[in-house]
Amino acid sequence: MARTAAPNTRQRVLETAAELFYARGVRGVGMQEIIDTVGIGKNLLYREFPTKADLVQAYLEQNREIWDRYANAASPGPDADAAAQLAALVQAMANHVHDRLYRGCPFRNYLAEFGDEGDPGRELSLAYLRDTRARIDALAAQHRPGDPGLAERIWVIVEGLYGAAGHPDSARIVDAAACLAKEIIDSHV
Repeated sequence: MARTAAPNTRQRVLETAAELFYARGVRGVGMQEIIDTVGIGKNLLYREFPTKADLVQAYLEQNREIWDRYANAASPGPDADAAAQLAALVQAMANHVHDRLYRGCPFRNYLAEFGDEGDPGRELSLAYLRDTRARIDALAAQHRPGDPGLAERIWVIVEGLYGAAGHPDSARIVDAAACLAKEIIDSHV
């Protein structure tokens, strides 16, 4: 007789997989390790996530939801001017990479591991980056319609934030990047 899954089995599997994937990469974690760590049977795992690709997709979707909530919570609100919203978004990114447990952007990490066209995780990761970039583009265009380079300069800073996260002086670099973004946003071109 098949065991009945506990109501939180799916979430426990996803949380465990997320911790392992984030710490060691998707390639470095096998399904058996997840089964052993969660303490469930193989059939139970595969009932919740028929393939590793399904589990990876859920992991990336969960990260997207977490980031969207975090970024929205950091926003001064839709009534704030575009400059304040843009500065708050960059500051939220800076705060995020400041976290002592930060090990890189899960989407950028995934893209570094998997570059195959058509890979569902790759597509989710690229969609996240495109949407984040579109958010920056829209706010920059609202703030300074005549300065198409503003979004580009802010995006370079954002990429620098994520790239600097593993650096020994990351706290100083991240703080400087957030200040630079604010200066660029506040400057008059």
